[in-house]
Amino acid sequence: MNSHSNFMFYISLVFLFVYKAMGSEPIDTTLGFVSQPLGRSNFRIQKPYDLPVDQRYSFIKGVHKLWVFKTDKPHSRKSKTNPRTEIRIQGYDYSSGVWQFEAYGYVPSGTTGVSVMQVFGSKPPYATTTMLTVYNNNLYYYRRNVILSNLYNKWFRLNVIHDVEGNSVKIYINGVLRLEDRPGRSGPNVHHYFKCGVYSQNDGSSYMESRWKDIKIFRLSD
Repeated sequence: MNSHSNFMFYISLVFLFVYKAMGSEPIDTTLGFVSQPLGRSNFRIQKPYDLPVDQRYSFIKGVHKLWVFKTDKPHSRKSKTNPRTEIRIQGYDYSSGVWQFEAYGYVPSGTTGVSVMQVFGSKPPYATTTMLTVYNNNLYYYRRNVILSNLYNKWFRLNVIHDVEGNSVKIYINGVLRLEDRPGRSGPNVHHYFKCGVYSQNDGSSYMESRWKDIKIFRLSD
């Protein structure tokens, strides 16, 4: 190999390193993590308190479909929050360690002004460590950073990794790192759990819907 070839080879290695460091190449985010058993009992459906579950939620051929109207009631009579239909993952609440949520999500066109995924629990004055919202065909981290553009009508794989002690959250779309929030909103003795579905926010559409499949929970092995 001549000197020119050597130079081009090393330049290629540099570009490959930078490419990977920037998070532009899909990776397996679950390496080193242990998958946790999940069954239907781990999926608690939060929906308008005055309606039966099947009027706002369905599970057909492995797909969870959740929808809500802007005029719906909150999830409990005492709640003053906006209407929602969400899957609250139960049985894997945590206050330490490194945890990961993985699922395939789908948002139909027209849905806007809605939270579709949360890492619930935070140090005051916040209620959540992570909230992913949909506004006008874009998926946002809260309403600050665009995580995915041209969102509507297609499946995407979402991985959210929460390091409690490290006080950080990493968000991957289709295996590509799209955002790292450090320092985040974690704190000592904060109770966390994962949620997905639809939870009306400001400027919400009259009808909101999201679909989820292959939901998994992982914990980093000791």
